[in-house]
Amino acid sequence: MQAAGENLVVVKNIKKYFRLDKGRIIRANARYLHAVDFVSFNIRKGEIFGIIGESGSGKSTIGRCIIRLLDIDSGEVYFDGKKISDLGPRELKAYRKDMQMVFQNPLASFNPKMTIGQTYREIAKVYKIPKQESEKRIHELIEYINLTDDVLTRLPKELSGGQLQRLAIARALLVEPKFILADEPVSALDVSVQAQILNLMIDLKKEKGQTILFISHDLTVVRHVCDKVAVVYLGTIVEMGPTAEVYKNVAHPYTQALIDAKPKEHPLEYKAHKLLEGEISSAVNVKEGCRFRERCSRFKEGLCSERTPKLKKIGPDHYVACHYPLIG
Repeated sequence: MQAAGENLVVVKNIKKYFRLDKGRIIRANARYLHAVDFVSFNIRKGEIFGIIGESGSGKSTIGRCIIRLLDIDSGEVYFDGKKISDLGPRELKAYRKDMQMVFQNPLASFNPKMTIGQTYREIAKVYKIPKQESEKRIHELIEYINLTDDVLTRLPKELSGGQLQRLAIARALLVEPKFILADEPVSALDVSVQAQILNLMIDLKKEKGQTILFISHDLTVVRHVCDKVAVVYLGTIVEMGPTAEVYKNVAHPYTQALIDAKPKEHPLEYKAHKLLEGEISSAVNVKEGCRFRERCSRFKEGLCSERTPKLKKIGPDHYVACHYPLIG
């Protein structure tokens, strides 16, 4: 079990751009998609840190940059005190065991021609886990996720989405990682099954001290499982802080819009939906100014259109990037 308190992951001003123009020659007027722009945050050991935003906001790209599935253009990523953002493939291989991922589509994340048991044993072989130890660990994990050993003899197509996602989490735990990136782990599942996966995530934190980066577009899910949350819009963090604090004292208009768009939790609940108006700003060759200005009801000519807001502290560990925040 990890000792809670210290930072396991430290992200400093990372940038990730994707060039849109074809060809090897880089021209002066080349067009770039700003997927991630100067993003910084820390994830403490034993913490579930949430990243939330609309589709295309850059939240999954942030996660992939952290575990080095994507190389960043600039900035720094530290893992357990070691700078990993500039490590080569060979040096990075030593850290792969400690950084595991749970994907959105559980069926696509398993080899369709291998049984679950074969997949697990292949992973144990790759990471050189002794056979006797790996078998014991596999059976313990199957019991931990409330399934029976017969699933080990079955192919992925023979199992439900909920079963497969629990098995995907067990697969990540097989090598005893320090960190798990869960990218939209429940969005492809029925609502009745989502609760099982979310409760399993919470149990991992409580019982094993597992550190998790939880990426989602669902505010209700993030509120249920995450200790801290970062709200992302067009590649930048617009609000960040303890989940309860962010919900209680909403500071950014975009965060408020996400909360307002959330469906009613009870049929008798009154909820006035305030839809965002205006066009989403382009993430290509982004200009100076607030990226949310085209959709913001608090937009004011001048400051909002000419100066990009920076994250500023407005409460205990609560930050917002807005020239005219709702509070603070």
